[in-house]
Amino acid sequence: MWQTYIQPASVAETVALLQHYTDNARLIAGGTDVLVELQRGVKPTNTLIDISILHELRYIREDEHSLALGALTTHNDVLQSALCLQHALPLVQACQEVGAPQIRTRATIAGNLLTASPANDTIPPLLALDADLVLSSSSGERLVPLSQFYQGVRRTQLRADEMLREIRIPISPANRRSLFLKLGLRRAQAISVVNLALVLTFEQTTISEAHITLGCVAPTVVRAHTVEKFLIDKELTRDVWEEAAPLVLQDCAPIDDVRASAAYRRQTLVNLLSYGLERLSIAPQNTTNLPTDKPVLLEGETARRKTAGGDSRSSSSASPIVIETILNGEPARFEGADKKTLLNLLREDAGLTGCKEGCAEGECGACTVWLDGRAVMSCLVPAAQAHQAEITTIEGLGKAGQLHPLQQAFIDCAAVQCGFCIPGMLMAGAKLFDEIAQPTEAQMRSALSGNLCRCTGYRKILDAMAVVGGGEKQ
Repeated sequence: MWQTYIQPASVAETVALLQHYTDNARLIAGGTDVLVELQRGVKPTNTLIDISILHELRYIREDEHSLALGALTTHNDVLQSALCLQHALPLVQACQEVGAPQIRTRATIAGNLLTASPANDTIPPLLALDADLVLSSSSGERLVPLSQFYQGVRRTQLRADEMLREIRIPISPANRRSLFLKLGLRRAQAISVVNLALVLTFEQTTISEAHITLGCVAPTVVRAHTVEKFLIDKELTRDVWEEAAPLVLQDCAPIDDVRASAAYRRQTLVNLLSYGLERLSIAPQNTTNLPTDKPVLLEGETARRKTAGGDSRSSSSASPIVIETILNGEPARFEGADKKTLLNLLREDAGLTGCKEGCAEGECGACTVWLDGRAVMSCLVPAAQAHQAEITTIEGLGKAGQLHPLQQAFIDCAAVQCGFCIPGMLMAGAKLFDEIAQPTEAQMRSALSGNLCRCTGYRKILDAMAVVGGGEKQ
Protein backbone atom coordinates (compact mmCIF):
# COMPACT_ATOMS: atom_id res chain seq x y z
CA MET A 1 0.00 0.00 0.00
CA TRP A 2 3.01 2.28 0.47
CA GLN A 3 6.64 2.27 -0.66
CA THR A 4 8.30 4.72 1.74
CA TYR A 5 7.67 4.94 5.47
CA ILE A 6 9.26 7.81 7.40
CA GLN A 7 9.33 8.42 11.17
CA PRO A 8 10.41 12.02 11.86
CA ALA A 9 12.05 12.94 15.17
CA SER A 10 10.27 16.28 15.75
CA VAL A 11 7.43 18.53 14.62
CA ALA A 12 9.95 20.72 12.79
CA GLU A 13 11.20 17.72 10.86
CA THR A 14 7.64 16.66 10.13
CA VAL A 15 6.63 19.94 8.54
CA ALA A 16 9.90 20.02 6.59
CA LEU A 17 9.02 16.60 5.17
CA LEU A 18 5.52 17.83 4.30
CA GLN A 19 7.01 20.79 2.48
CA HIS A 20 9.27 18.42 0.53
CA TYR A 21 6.67 15.81 -0.39
CA THR A 22 3.55 18.06 -0.56
CA ASP A 23 0.72 16.01 -2.11
CA ASN A 24 2.88 12.89 -2.49
CA ALA A 25 2.79 11.89 1.21
CA ARG A 26 0.26 11.43 4.01
CA LEU A 27 0.61 11.79 7.76
CA ILE A 28 -0.29 8.80 9.88
CA ALA A 29 -0.66 8.45 13.66
CA GLY A 30 -3.30 5.97 14.88
CA GLY A 31 -3.90 4.85 11.30
CA THR A 32 -7.51 3.83 11.87
CA ASP A 33 -8.76 6.07 9.06
CA VAL A 34 -5.67 6.27 6.85
CA LEU A 35 -5.17 2.52 6.45
CA VAL A 36 -8.85 1.98 5.70
CA GLU A 37 -8.66 4.66 3.01
CA LEU A 38 -5.53 3.10 1.53
CA GLN A 39 -7.21 -0.31 1.49
CA ARG A 40 -10.11 1.24 -0.44
CA GLY A 41 -7.90 3.27 -2.80
CA VAL A 42 -9.03 6.59 -1.31
CA LYS A 43 -6.25 9.22 -1.41
CA PRO A 44 -3.57 6.66 -2.33
CA THR A 45 0.04 7.52 -1.58
CA ASN A 46 3.49 5.97 -1.86
CA THR A 47 4.82 7.72 1.26
CA LEU A 48 3.61 7.68 4.85
CA ILE A 49 5.02 10.09 7.43
CA ASP A 50 4.47 8.49 10.84
CA ILE A 51 4.19 10.94 13.76
CA SER A 52 2.99 8.37 16.30
CA ILE A 53 6.13 8.61 18.46
CA LEU A 54 6.22 12.42 18.71
CA HIS A 55 5.18 12.25 22.37
CA GLU A 56 5.17 16.03 22.76
CA LEU A 57 1.97 16.05 20.67
CA ARG A 58 0.00 13.88 23.09
CA TYR A 59 -1.50 16.08 25.80
CA ILE A 60 -4.64 17.65 27.23
CA ARG A 61 -3.96 20.85 29.15
CA GLU A 62 -5.76 23.98 30.31
CA ASP A 63 -4.71 27.60 30.29
CA GLU A 64 -6.62 30.74 31.24
CA HIS A 65 -8.70 30.83 28.07
CA SER A 66 -8.82 27.38 26.49
CA LEU A 67 -8.48 23.64 26.72
CA ALA A 68 -5.78 22.37 24.35
CA LEU A 69 -5.64 18.90 22.81
CA GLY A 70 -2.43 17.85 21.06
CA ALA A 71 -2.48 16.18 17.67
CA LEU A 72 -1.89 12.72 19.15
CA THR A 73 -4.66 12.91 21.77
CA THR A 74 -6.72 9.74 21.42
CA HIS A 75 -10.38 9.12 22.07
CA ASN A 76 -9.39 7.14 25.17
CA ASP A 77 -7.36 10.12 26.42
CA VAL A 78 -10.50 12.27 26.21
CA LEU A 79 -12.59 9.63 28.00
CA GLN A 80 -10.14 9.66 30.93
CA SER A 81 -9.80 13.44 31.13
CA ALA A 82 -11.45 15.37 33.99
CA LEU A 83 -10.70 18.59 32.07
CA CYS A 84 -12.62 17.36 29.03
CA LEU A 85 -15.53 16.26 31.20
CA GLN A 86 -15.63 19.77 32.69
CA HIS A 87 -15.12 21.86 29.55
CA ALA A 88 -15.99 19.59 26.61
CA LEU A 89 -18.70 17.21 27.79
CA PRO A 90 -20.25 16.56 24.34
CA LEU A 91 -16.81 15.64 23.02
CA VAL A 92 -16.46 13.05 25.80
CA GLN A 93 -19.91 11.70 24.94
CA ALA A 94 -18.98 11.51 21.24
CA CYS A 95 -15.70 9.72 21.96
CA GLN A 96 -17.66 7.03 23.80
CA GLU A 97 -19.62 6.44 20.58
CA VAL A 98 -16.65 6.20 18.19
CA GLY A 99 -15.83 2.73 16.89
CA ALA A 100 -14.93 0.24 19.62
CA PRO A 101 -12.30 0.09 22.38
CA GLN A 102 -9.60 -1.28 20.05
CA ILE A 103 -10.18 1.73 17.78
CA ARG A 104 -10.30 4.27 20.61
CA THR A 105 -6.94 3.13 22.00
CA ARG A 106 -5.24 4.48 18.85
CA ALA A 107 -7.59 6.77 16.92
CA THR A 108 -6.81 10.46 17.41
CA ILE A 109 -9.29 13.32 17.60
CA ALA A 110 -7.20 15.19 15.03
CA GLY A 111 -7.42 12.29 12.60
CA ASN A 112 -11.19 12.16 12.95
CA LEU A 113 -11.42 15.87 12.16
CA LEU A 114 -9.11 15.62 9.16
CA THR A 115 -11.02 12.76 7.52
CA ALA A 116 -13.71 15.43 7.06
CA SER A 117 -16.69 13.15 6.70
CA PRO A 118 -20.04 14.75 7.66
CA ALA A 119 -20.73 11.54 9.63
CA ASN A 120 -17.66 11.82 11.89
CA ASP A 121 -18.75 11.97 15.51
CA THR A 122 -16.21 14.40 16.99
CA ILE A 123 -16.85 17.20 14.49
CA PRO A 124 -20.33 18.27 15.75
CA PRO A 125 -19.32 18.69 19.42
CA LEU A 126 -16.11 20.54 18.61
CA LEU A 127 -17.95 22.79 16.15
CA ALA A 128 -20.65 23.50 18.75
CA LEU A 129 -17.92 24.27 21.31
CA ASP A 130 -16.34 26.89 18.97
CA ALA A 131 -13.06 25.01 18.65
CA ASP A 132 -10.08 26.42 16.78
CA LEU A 133 -7.34 24.48 14.97
CA VAL A 134 -3.63 25.30 15.07
CA LEU A 135 -2.14 24.41 11.67
CA SER A 136 1.66 24.24 11.43
CA SER A 137 3.99 24.42 8.46
CA SER A 138 7.63 25.30 7.83
CA SER A 139 6.60 28.93 7.36
CA GLY A 140 4.84 29.18 10.74
CA GLU A 141 1.42 28.58 12.29
CA ARG A 142 -2.08 29.82 11.63
CA LEU A 143 -5.23 29.60 13.74
CA VAL A 144 -8.33 28.50 11.84
CA PRO A 145 -11.81 28.32 13.41
CA LEU A 146 -13.27 24.87 12.91
CA SER A 147 -16.36 26.62 11.55
CA GLN A 148 -14.28 27.77 8.55
CA PHE A 149 -12.22 24.61 8.09
CA TYR A 150 -14.49 22.40 5.96
CA GLN A 151 -15.07 23.11 2.28
CA GLY A 152 -17.09 20.05 1.27
CA VAL A 153 -17.21 16.29 1.71
CA ARG A 154 -13.68 15.25 2.76
CA ARG A 155 -12.34 18.67 1.76
CA THR A 156 -10.65 21.06 4.20
CA GLN A 157 -8.51 24.17 4.34
CA LEU A 158 -5.45 22.14 5.33
CA ARG A 159 -2.62 22.72 2.85
CA ALA A 160 -0.39 19.91 1.67
CA ASP A 161 2.55 21.37 3.62
CA GLU A 162 0.60 21.71 6.89
CA MET A 163 -0.23 19.50 9.85
CA LEU A 164 -2.91 19.90 12.52
CA ARG A 165 -0.80 20.43 15.65
CA GLU A 166 -3.43 21.38 18.26
CA ILE A 167 -7.16 21.72 18.90
CA ARG A 168 -8.27 24.55 21.18
CA ILE A 169 -11.63 24.66 22.96
CA PRO A 170 -12.77 27.78 24.86
CA ILE A 171 -13.16 27.29 28.60
CA SER A 172 -16.73 26.38 29.44
CA PRO A 173 -18.76 28.88 31.47
CA ALA A 174 -20.57 27.59 34.54
CA ASN A 175 -23.99 28.34 33.06
CA ARG A 176 -23.54 26.13 29.98
CA ARG A 177 -25.45 22.89 29.29
CA SER A 178 -24.34 20.55 26.54
CA LEU A 179 -25.08 17.17 25.01
CA PHE A 180 -24.11 14.91 22.08
CA LEU A 181 -26.57 12.42 20.58
CA LYS A 182 -26.11 9.83 17.85
CA LEU A 183 -28.27 7.36 15.98
CA GLY A 184 -26.42 4.44 14.37
CA LEU A 185 -27.55 1.11 12.97
CA ARG A 186 -25.98 -0.74 15.91
CA ARG A 187 -24.59 0.13 19.32
CA ALA A 188 -20.89 0.03 18.39
CA GLN A 189 -18.73 0.20 15.27
CA ALA A 190 -21.54 2.16 13.61
CA ILE A 191 -21.30 5.16 11.31
CA SER A 192 -23.88 7.75 12.29
CA VAL A 193 -27.18 7.89 10.49
CA VAL A 194 -27.76 11.24 12.22
CA ASN A 195 -25.87 12.94 15.01
CA LEU A 196 -26.04 16.31 16.71
CA ALA A 197 -24.47 18.39 19.44
CA LEU A 198 -26.17 21.01 21.58
CA VAL A 199 -24.39 23.70 23.59
CA LEU A 200 -26.73 26.13 25.37
CA THR A 201 -25.69 29.03 27.59
CA PHE A 202 -28.22 30.30 30.12
CA GLU A 203 -28.81 33.62 31.80
CA GLN A 204 -30.66 32.44 34.88
CA THR A 205 -33.55 30.47 33.31
CA THR A 206 -33.45 31.82 29.75
CA ILE A 207 -31.17 30.83 26.88
CA SER A 208 -28.67 33.57 26.03
CA GLU A 209 -26.64 31.65 23.43
CA ALA A 210 -27.26 28.47 21.44
CA HIS A 211 -24.95 26.38 19.27
CA ILE A 212 -26.57 23.36 17.64
CA THR A 213 -24.64 21.31 15.07
CA LEU A 214 -25.93 18.58 12.79
CA GLY A 215 -24.06 15.65 11.23
CA CYS A 216 -25.02 13.41 8.28
CA VAL A 217 -27.59 15.83 6.90
CA ALA A 218 -25.48 17.97 4.53
CA PRO A 219 -22.11 17.77 2.70
CA THR A 220 -20.46 19.06 5.88
CA VAL A 221 -21.50 19.28 9.52
CA VAL A 222 -23.75 22.34 9.73
CA ARG A 223 -25.20 24.74 12.31
CA ALA A 224 -28.94 24.79 12.97
CA HIS A 225 -29.09 28.58 12.78
CA THR A 226 -32.89 28.78 12.54
CA VAL A 227 -33.34 26.78 15.74
CA GLU A 228 -30.58 28.70 17.50
CA LYS A 229 -32.21 32.07 16.77
CA PHE A 230 -35.61 30.78 17.88
CA LEU A 231 -34.26 29.65 21.26
CA ILE A 232 -32.59 32.92 22.24
CA ASP A 233 -34.26 34.68 25.20
CA LYS A 234 -36.64 31.77 25.80
CA GLU A 235 -37.04 29.41 28.70
CA LEU A 236 -36.58 25.76 27.76
CA THR A 237 -40.15 24.58 28.31
CA ARG A 238 -41.98 21.74 26.56
CA ASP A 239 -43.85 24.17 24.31
CA VAL A 240 -40.55 25.77 23.29
CA TRP A 241 -38.64 22.58 22.43
CA GLU A 242 -41.63 21.09 20.62
CA GLU A 243 -41.90 24.23 18.49
CA ALA A 244 -38.15 24.53 18.02
CA ALA A 245 -37.40 20.98 16.86
CA PRO A 246 -39.25 21.02 13.48
CA LEU A 247 -37.47 24.27 12.55
CA VAL A 248 -34.28 22.23 12.13
CA LEU A 249 -35.53 21.07 8.72
CA GLN A 250 -34.86 24.59 7.43
CA ASP A 251 -31.16 24.16 8.19
CA CYS A 252 -30.30 20.89 6.44
CA ALA A 253 -30.79 18.89 3.26
CA PRO A 254 -30.26 15.16 4.00
CA ILE A 255 -29.86 12.66 1.19
CA ASP A 256 -30.79 9.02 0.59
CA ASP A 257 -27.91 6.59 1.06
CA VAL A 258 -27.26 3.00 2.15
CA ARG A 259 -27.81 3.81 5.81
CA ALA A 260 -31.08 5.73 5.63
CA SER A 261 -33.46 7.61 3.39
CA ALA A 262 -33.65 11.40 3.41
CA ALA A 263 -37.19 11.23 4.80
CA TYR A 264 -36.08 8.98 7.66
CA ARG A 265 -33.21 11.33 8.49
CA ARG A 266 -35.51 14.36 8.54
CA GLN A 267 -38.00 12.76 10.93
CA THR A 268 -35.28 11.26 13.10
CA LEU A 269 -33.47 14.57 13.32
CA VAL A 270 -36.59 16.37 14.56
CA ASN A 271 -37.21 13.67 17.16
CA LEU A 272 -33.56 13.57 18.28
CA LEU A 273 -33.38 17.35 18.64
CA SER A 274 -36.63 17.45 20.63
CA TYR A 275 -35.29 14.73 22.91
CA GLY A 276 -31.98 16.55 23.36
CA LEU A 277 -33.63 19.84 24.26
CA GLU A 278 -35.84 18.05 26.77
CA ARG A 279 -32.76 16.44 28.32
CA LEU A 280 -31.07 19.81 28.72
CA SER A 281 -34.17 21.29 30.31
CA ILE A 282 -33.96 18.74 33.13
CA ALA A 283 -30.28 18.64 34.14
CA PRO A 284 -27.96 21.63 34.34
CA GLN A 285 -24.99 19.53 33.16
CA ASN A 286 -26.31 16.31 31.72
CA THR A 287 -24.04 13.28 31.75
CA THR A 288 -26.68 10.59 31.63
CA ASN A 289 -25.64 9.19 28.26
CA LEU A 290 -22.22 8.36 29.68
CA PRO A 291 -22.00 4.85 31.12
CA THR A 292 -22.40 4.65 34.86
CA ASP A 293 -19.60 2.07 34.93
CA LYS A 294 -15.96 2.98 34.54
CA PRO A 295 -15.29 3.35 30.78
CA VAL A 296 -13.65 0.34 29.19
CA LEU A 297 -10.32 1.38 27.68
CA LEU A 298 -8.55 -1.94 27.00
CA GLU A 299 -5.29 -0.34 28.05
CA GLY A 300 -3.14 -2.04 30.67
CA GLU A 301 -0.41 -0.78 32.98
CA THR A 302 2.24 -0.88 30.23
CA ALA A 303 0.15 1.45 28.08
CA ARG A 304 -0.48 3.87 30.95
CA ARG A 305 3.22 3.95 31.85
CA LYS A 306 4.32 4.67 28.31
CA THR A 307 1.66 7.32 27.82
CA ALA A 308 2.63 9.11 31.03
CA GLY A 309 6.38 9.05 30.60
CA GLY A 310 6.96 8.41 26.94
CA ASP A 311 8.85 5.30 25.88
CA SER A 312 12.35 4.47 24.84
CA ARG A 313 11.70 4.09 21.14
CA SER A 314 14.08 6.15 19.04
CA SER A 315 12.97 8.05 15.97
CA SER A 316 14.68 9.14 12.79
CA SER A 317 13.75 10.17 9.27
CA ALA A 318 13.78 6.64 7.97
CA SER A 319 11.64 3.56 7.98
CA PRO A 320 12.81 0.84 10.36
CA ILE A 321 13.52 -1.68 7.57
CA VAL A 322 14.57 -4.11 10.27
CA ILE A 323 11.76 -4.28 12.84
CA GLU A 324 12.95 -5.34 16.28
CA THR A 325 10.31 -6.12 18.87
CA ILE A 326 9.47 -8.16 21.93
CA LEU A 327 6.97 -10.72 20.66
CA ASN A 328 5.18 -12.82 23.28
CA GLY A 329 7.98 -12.10 25.73
CA GLU A 330 10.85 -12.99 23.39
CA PRO A 331 13.08 -10.72 21.24
CA ALA A 332 12.15 -10.91 17.57
CA ARG A 333 13.62 -9.39 14.41
CA PHE A 334 11.95 -9.01 11.02
CA GLU A 335 13.50 -7.75 7.80
CA GLY A 336 11.58 -6.32 4.86
CA ALA A 337 8.21 -6.17 6.65
CA ASP A 338 8.04 -2.36 6.90
CA LYS A 339 5.55 -2.08 4.05
CA LYS A 340 3.07 -4.44 5.68
CA THR A 341 0.43 -4.18 8.34
CA LEU A 342 1.16 -5.68 11.74
CA LEU A 343 -1.41 -8.38 10.99
CA ASN A 344 0.48 -9.49 7.90
CA LEU A 345 3.83 -9.37 9.70
CA LEU A 346 2.49 -11.64 12.42
CA ARG A 347 0.92 -14.14 10.04
CA GLU A 348 3.46 -14.13 7.21
CA ASP A 349 6.78 -13.33 8.87
CA ALA A 350 6.29 -14.53 12.45
CA GLY A 351 4.15 -17.52 11.49
CA LEU A 352 1.60 -16.67 14.20
CA THR A 353 -1.72 -17.39 12.54
CA GLY A 354 -3.90 -17.07 15.62
CA CYS A 355 -4.91 -13.53 14.69
CA LYS A 356 -7.25 -13.64 11.70
CA GLU A 357 -8.11 -11.31 8.86
CA GLY A 358 -11.85 -10.98 8.77
CA CYS A 359 -12.37 -7.56 7.21
CA ALA A 360 -8.97 -5.74 6.98
CA GLU A 361 -10.81 -2.54 7.99
CA GLY A 362 -11.04 -2.71 11.78
CA GLU A 363 -14.69 -3.79 11.74
CA CYS A 364 -14.60 -7.38 13.05
CA GLY A 365 -11.90 -7.55 15.76
CA ALA A 366 -10.62 -10.98 14.67
CA CYS A 367 -7.09 -9.57 14.39
CA THR A 368 -6.97 -8.07 17.91
CA VAL A 369 -3.54 -8.22 19.59
CA TRP A 370 -1.84 -6.17 22.30
CA LEU A 371 0.67 -3.52 21.28
CA ASP A 372 2.53 -1.94 24.19
CA GLY A 373 -0.28 -3.01 26.51
CA ARG A 374 -3.17 -1.74 24.37
CA ALA A 375 -5.67 -3.91 22.54
CA VAL A 376 -5.47 -2.91 18.86
CA MET A 377 -6.81 -4.04 15.51
CA SER A 378 -3.57 -5.28 13.92
CA CYS A 379 -4.97 -4.83 10.41
CA LEU A 380 -4.89 -1.06 11.04
CA VAL A 381 -1.36 -0.89 12.48
CA PRO A 382 1.59 -0.33 10.14
CA ALA A 383 4.17 -2.98 11.01
CA ALA A 384 6.84 -0.31 11.42
CA GLN A 385 5.00 0.99 14.49
CA ALA A 386 5.86 -2.27 16.23
CA HIS A 387 9.58 -1.42 16.10
CA GLN A 388 10.97 -1.41 19.68
CA ALA A 389 7.48 -2.20 21.01
CA GLU A 390 5.99 -5.15 22.91
CA ILE A 391 3.46 -7.38 21.16
CA THR A 392 1.27 -10.09 22.66
CA THR A 393 -0.80 -12.39 20.45
CA ILE A 394 -3.17 -15.23 21.32
CA GLU A 395 -0.17 -17.59 21.18
CA GLY A 396 1.42 -15.72 24.09
CA LEU A 397 -1.67 -15.11 26.21
CA GLY A 398 -1.09 -17.95 28.66
CA LYS A 399 1.79 -18.12 31.13
CA ALA A 400 4.35 -20.89 31.68
CA GLY A 401 2.57 -23.29 29.37
CA GLN A 402 -0.78 -22.79 31.10
CA LEU A 403 -3.94 -21.49 29.48
CA HIS A 404 -5.14 -18.04 30.47
CA PRO A 405 -8.20 -18.37 32.78
CA LEU A 406 -10.38 -16.89 30.04
CA GLN A 407 -9.15 -19.50 27.54
CA GLN A 408 -10.09 -22.26 29.97
CA ALA A 409 -13.49 -20.66 30.59
CA PHE A 410 -14.15 -20.55 26.82
CA ILE A 411 -13.49 -24.30 26.71
CA ASP A 412 -15.63 -25.04 29.76
CA CYS A 413 -18.54 -22.92 28.52
CA ALA A 414 -18.35 -24.19 24.89
CA ALA A 415 -17.72 -20.63 23.76
CA VAL A 416 -15.04 -21.57 21.22
CA GLN A 417 -17.47 -22.54 18.43
CA CYS A 418 -15.87 -22.37 14.92
CA GLY A 419 -12.83 -20.62 16.38
CA PHE A 420 -12.27 -17.96 13.71
CA CYS A 421 -13.22 -14.94 15.80
CA ILE A 422 -12.22 -16.43 19.13
CA PRO A 423 -8.57 -15.26 19.29
CA GLY A 424 -9.73 -11.65 18.96
CA MET A 425 -12.47 -12.20 21.53
CA LEU A 426 -9.94 -13.66 23.96
CA MET A 427 -7.44 -10.84 23.48
CA ALA A 428 -10.09 -8.16 24.06
CA GLY A 429 -11.63 -10.04 27.00
CA ALA A 430 -8.32 -10.80 28.69
CA LYS A 431 -7.29 -7.15 28.44
CA LEU A 432 -10.55 -6.18 30.14
CA PHE A 433 -9.63 -8.42 33.10
CA ASP A 434 -6.19 -6.80 33.16
CA GLU A 435 -8.00 -3.49 33.59
CA ILE A 436 -11.02 -4.41 35.73
CA ALA A 437 -10.89 -7.57 37.87
CA GLN A 438 -14.66 -7.93 38.27
CA PRO A 439 -16.33 -6.14 35.37
CA THR A 440 -20.08 -5.76 35.05
CA GLU A 441 -21.87 -7.38 32.13
CA ALA A 442 -22.18 -3.92 30.56
CA GLN A 443 -18.39 -3.56 30.73
CA MET A 444 -17.93 -7.03 29.25
CA ARG A 445 -20.24 -6.13 26.38
CA SER A 446 -18.35 -2.89 25.85
CA ALA A 447 -15.00 -4.72 25.79
CA LEU A 448 -16.28 -7.08 23.09
CA SER A 449 -18.20 -4.45 21.11
CA GLY A 450 -15.48 -4.37 18.46
CA ASN A 451 -15.57 -8.14 17.92
CA LEU A 452 -18.02 -9.94 15.66
CA CYS A 453 -18.84 -13.64 16.11
CA ARG A 454 -19.34 -15.54 12.86
CA CYS A 455 -21.42 -18.14 14.72
CA THR A 456 -23.48 -15.50 16.59
CA GLY A 457 -22.79 -17.32 19.85
CA TYR A 458 -22.40 -14.28 22.04
CA ARG A 459 -24.25 -15.70 25.03
CA LYS A 460 -21.70 -18.46 25.60
CA ILE A 461 -18.87 -15.96 25.22
CA LEU A 462 -20.41 -13.70 27.86
CA ASP A 463 -21.00 -16.72 30.08
CA ALA A 464 -17.28 -17.55 29.92
CA MET A 465 -16.34 -13.99 30.79
CA ALA A 466 -18.80 -14.01 33.71
CA VAL A 467 -17.13 -17.14 35.11
CA VAL A 468 -13.70 -15.47 35.07
CA GLY A 469 -15.16 -12.30 36.58
CA GLY A 470 -16.59 -14.21 39.53
CA GLY A 471 -20.16 -14.03 38.36
CA GLU A 472 -22.58 -16.67 37.17
CA LYS A 473 -23.63 -17.82 33.72
CA GLN A 474 -26.92 -16.32 32.54
